[in-house]
Amino acid sequence: MSYETILYEKTGRIIRITLNRPDKANALSGQMLEELFAAFTAADDGQGGLRGGPARRGRQGLLRWGRPREHVGGEHFLEVHEARGRFPKLFQLILGLSKPTLAAVNGHCVAGGLGLMLACDLAIAKAGAKIGTPEIKRGLFPFMISALILRTVDRRTAWEMMLLGENYTTEQAEEMGLVNRTVPAEAFDAEVEAWADKLAGYSPAVLRLGRRALVQQEGMPLEGALAHLQGLITVNAMLEDAAEGVAAFFEKRPPVFKGR
Repeated sequence: MSYETILYEKTGRIIRITLNRPDKANALSGQMLEELFAAFTAADDGQGGLRGGPARRGRQGLLRWGRPREHVGGEHFLEVHEARGRFPKLFQLILGLSKPTLAAVNGHCVAGGLGLMLACDLAIAKAGAKIGTPEIKRGLFPFMISALILRTVDRRTAWEMMLLGENYTTEQAEEMGLVNRTVPAEAFDAEVEAWADKLAGYSPAVLRLGRRALVQQEGMPLEGALAHLQGLITVNAMLEDAAEGVAAFFEKRPPVFKGR
């Protein structure tokens, strides 16, 4: 599939999905959401981890709904309402992937773009960018991404973000738990590549089991989560990659994982 608003590149076991609308500040248009859905779906059928990030210029994920209309017909209203379903559909797809995702944030990340970042497993941000939920200042509220915010940071921090609508530095975002690490501009690309290479070097089968376990147990009571995880330990121990990892450790050599 060809893409107009994003870039899709596969190098070895690493797939890069990059927002590519610098002239529009990488605003998440309906077309971009559809292309992102197609790209993540295609990537999940391939091999290796995923790396997603904004284009080299512009800002990531500025969400624009367009000018309000005084008179909106019922058919148009329903069409707009259903179109907004692209966001939760994309978030659920990313959360349900069989591979780990790493968000490389090298520009301002607000509104819908923040939701895209939070849906990823890990996030590295370039120093100097701004991260936040300014919707309240525009008479809007970050309804859909609020679910991801509340699952990422503590309640007080989440409410502060959404009710006050402030933007934060990447250093503040790291302290808040929104991103894993803030990196100076000159070291950003190298750090992202290092994390992606590390993820790509691990067993795809174990990563698939592990990340799904992390997502699935979030809504479980402790007793149910422990029982679920006990079963996954048994599955993990039976994998060829588990035997290979142990053998490689005792033989003092790098493991050769086959994803089985």
